[in-house]
Amino acid sequence: MHWSGVQQRRTSWQDGVLGTNCPIPSKWNWTYQFQVKDQIGSFFYFPSLHFQRASGGFGTFIINNRPIIPIPFDTPYGDITILIGDWYTQNHTALRKTLNAGKDLGMPDGVIINGKGPFRYNDTLVPDGIDYETITVEPGKTYRLRVSNVGISTSLNFRIQSHNLLLAEAEGSYTVQQNYTSLDIHVGQSYSFLLTTDQNASSDYYIVASARFVNETVWQRVTGVAILHYTNSKGKASGPLPDPPQDQFDKTFSMNQARSIRWNVSASGARPNPQGSFRYGSINVTEVFVLKNKPPVMIDGKRRTTLSGISFVNPATPIRLADQYKVKGVYKLDFPTRPLTGPPRMETSIINGTYRGFMEVILQNNETKVHTYHMNGYAFFVVGMDYGEWTENSRGTYNKWDGIARTTTQVFPGAWTAILISLDNVGVWNIRTENLDSWYRGQETYIRVVNPEPNNKTEFPMPDNALFCGALSKMQKPQDISFATSIKGIESKVFFTLLLVSAFISLY
Repeated sequence: MHWSGVQQRRTSWQDGVLGTNCPIPSKWNWTYQFQVKDQIGSFFYFPSLHFQRASGGFGTFIINNRPIIPIPFDTPYGDITILIGDWYTQNHTALRKTLNAGKDLGMPDGVIINGKGPFRYNDTLVPDGIDYETITVEPGKTYRLRVSNVGISTSLNFRIQSHNLLLAEAEGSYTVQQNYTSLDIHVGQSYSFLLTTDQNASSDYYIVASARFVNETVWQRVTGVAILHYTNSKGKASGPLPDPPQDQFDKTFSMNQARSIRWNVSASGARPNPQGSFRYGSINVTEVFVLKNKPPVMIDGKRRTTLSGISFVNPATPIRLADQYKVKGVYKLDFPTRPLTGPPRMETSIINGTYRGFMEVILQNNETKVHTYHMNGYAFFVVGMDYGEWTENSRGTYNKWDGIARTTTQVFPGAWTAILISLDNVGVWNIRTENLDSWYRGQETYIRVVNPEPNNKTEFPMPDNALFCGALSKMQKPQDISFATSIKGIESKVFFTLLLVSAFISLY
């Protein structure tokens, strides 16, 4: 299980991806133990192996402020979680077979909201008898909505009929508060909105999540619809859905919307000092990497995706485990700073990050679809994005004051996004596309951050329950699965005991 956005300070052992953890064997239980200090915000967790997220198993992970630190808005009347995402009625094993055969997944069967299908807003497009989500609210109140796109590869526009969405937080950072009638939420992204229930209660209202950057006529049935129900509502929602952005021929609309999301530099986050006291724009960059993707290519007879010409191959022995036991030949510290000029190749090639360095990463999207990129272990600063090829001169457009600090950023097709990362968290950290099909086919790598000082205490010891696999599989002891500890919270540490089960959601 991966805890997307949780920075796992000093303990990449708990990160739940193949570069740091061995897979949990079927019918075993395993306890994750990690601190969530120095973080606040809205995140989610999901199973990270073998395309399993396509069959569910995801949920929201919320880290609240300590009571002594004020939040930059009045305490909401309620806190509401909304998980949106594209959905295929085939399970993850069938979808995996499609990808392994070199085919694309095609259009999803629908969009789910909190695991449920669409309200029947249209008798032709939506069959009868589908279970849909209803969110009940009191009139005249303000609620905090935490919305995450937990889907596979579809960017979604989120909106609520006749209501404004006041943006307040993005993946652990408080934002400058701005009203939106709708917001594009890309795969893997999370936001908090403040919703004021100030409309009349003559009827319920539609909550909509619809596909973006597609032929809307063809994709019309791939729309998630839930209901916002006032307790004093006098009738059901009816009529057409609220319109999505009318930007079919204006590719700058969504990018300008993304650029408008800015850091609230005067608000306090997890600590009493203002977020803006970390003046990232005045720090000298120590290393630069340009990560460029391309459409899928054939490598050794397989359809693969690449970053900078390299399609990542997960090693049998996790990178962090190999370092701990000095296992040779598991990976190479030779990921290129610029894209390869020769033919693409499949390798376990990772980035050698410098502890306490300040890294600039340019994400160049040469595909025809939106990608979102996520980095484990860190929040990075989104300082610039534009269409075309990034050049050295592009730095003149960077936002060096209030660029949002977050964990997942969109990169539009034929465009670039620049991020800055302060490498202060020791460990091995995954950087990947969140588009699940491209991630599965190899569009990822890792950044290895090591403190070279002897006897340093910048990383917690290897946990006692660490699993062994690959070259170290003989070290693994059998487990008695009759014993399982309960979930519990102790001081600033959180313990999760995971008993592997299968979860399936059916849209229709």
